[in-house]
Amino acid sequence: MYRLYIANKNYSSWSLRPWVLLRELEIAFEEHLLPFGDETRWGPFRTLSPAAKVPCLVAGTEVVWESLAIVEYLAERHAGVWPTDAVARAWARSAAAEMHAGFAELRAVCSMNCGVRVRLHAIGPSLLQDTSRLDALWTEGLSRFGGPFLAGPMFSAVDAFYAPVAFRVQTYGLTLTPKAAAYAERLLALPSMQDWNAAALLEPFRDEPHELDLRRAGVVTVDLRAT
Repeated sequence: MYRLYIANKNYSSWSLRPWVLLRELEIAFEEHLLPFGDETRWGPFRTLSPAAKVPCLVAGTEVVWESLAIVEYLAERHAGVWPTDAVARAWARSAAAEMHAGFAELRAVCSMNCGVRVRLHAIGPSLLQDTSRLDALWTEGLSRFGGPFLAGPMFSAVDAFYAPVAFRVQTYGLTLTPKAAAYAERLLALPSMQDWNAAALLEPFRDEPHELDLRRAGVVTVDLRAT
């Protein structure tokens, strides 16, 4: 059985990608949570992962790190990771790679924090550019391939790559056009996403660098996390 190493569910957008894909495709795995800042767990993990970062997938003696590499590793072994249609598959891979490497301002300003709601201090031109591009990309995929997911009727890796953005939309109240907003709500309603969110709210961990990012971005109006 696969072992998937992840960090705090409240914060770790990178961890969510392979986790939600495995859940949606019903691929069995063991979850290993490594809270940020807990050296009693991160110390031994550094001997396992070459990059000493999560997510990291272990399959027997094989170790696969980085979310995009994990997805491609799974695609070689399981059906449904990417769309079967070649055109949809090429688009999905392009869109996933764009998320993997791009949207720098969205990441910087709107770090993932499932358990709070935030009123942003400001929405600058760079963040507006990222949200506009996100809206256009989601709308294109939904319109071109018929939905309800980005590359067609079935959840695939490209949806997993944008799943953390759905949490960001919810946390920061980002404005999207109706079709894109409905897609974000669709992702948030998935049982796997509901399970991730519920676990995130129960986590006792607080990571000060992530909390500082939050305070720099805006004002916390609601905190749903367990005290």
